[in-house]
Amino acid sequence: MGLAWSFLTPLLMLAAYTFVFGAIFQARWPERSLGHNKIEFSLILFAGLIVHSIMADCLNRAPSLITGNANYVKKVVFPIEILPVVALLSALFHGLVSTAVLVSAISAVTGGVPLSAIAFPLVLLPLIAGVAGFAWFLASLGVFLRDVGQTVGVVVMLLMFLAPIFFPLSAVPAEFKSVVMLNPLTWFVQVSRDVLLWGKWPDPVAWLIAAGLGTFVALVGLWWFQKTRKGFADVL
Repeated sequence: MGLAWSFLTPLLMLAAYTFVFGAIFQARWPERSLGHNKIEFSLILFAGLIVHSIMADCLNRAPSLITGNANYVKKVVFPIEILPVVALLSALFHGLVSTAVLVSAISAVTGGVPLSAIAFPLVLLPLIAGVAGFAWFLASLGVFLRDVGQTVGVVVMLLMFLAPIFFPLSAVPAEFKSVVMLNPLTWFVQVSRDVLLWGKWPDPVAWLIAAGLGTFVALVGLWWFQKTRKGFADVL
């Protein structure tokens, strides 16, 4: 079915979330309401999962990118630093397809999408930069520490459960709220929901801080990759 799977998979997942959380658990999001209780929880949940999936898809693949393409390392003319970028672009493509499904569902349920939804790509830019940096770092680290892929999978899963994806931030007890706020996904999940669902534009100052941190992580990750790439051929 080719590219059709990219559209069918998020569509099926959204249907599954609606059935499980709307029909069976009858879950409600206490902070906001879209006026359609049976499906609103699944839409809110899906918005957060899109952000996590972009990060997870790229970082889970990163540790094996170099070891899985060892033949490219021996080709001096091949820029191996683009391998993590390709993985990130693939994750972004699937994330944008899921976003298209979500936006279509929001439009069908509420009769329209907030104008602030056009800011969603802007919200993702700092996330993209940060994920690229971590992908370069993990791709390099995976050459020298082959078990790092197992650790990354666990960390990515923990980041999902410690971000306000399945629950609102207001539901977190005060003594644990600082832990959730330290999760780099928390801001992106919150702001993505604001722009896609509730018509709230991102705070410019917070976005600039996120963009600065994301750029810093990207530059450090690329520096680390270029610094260690000389040893790839010897290890492989």
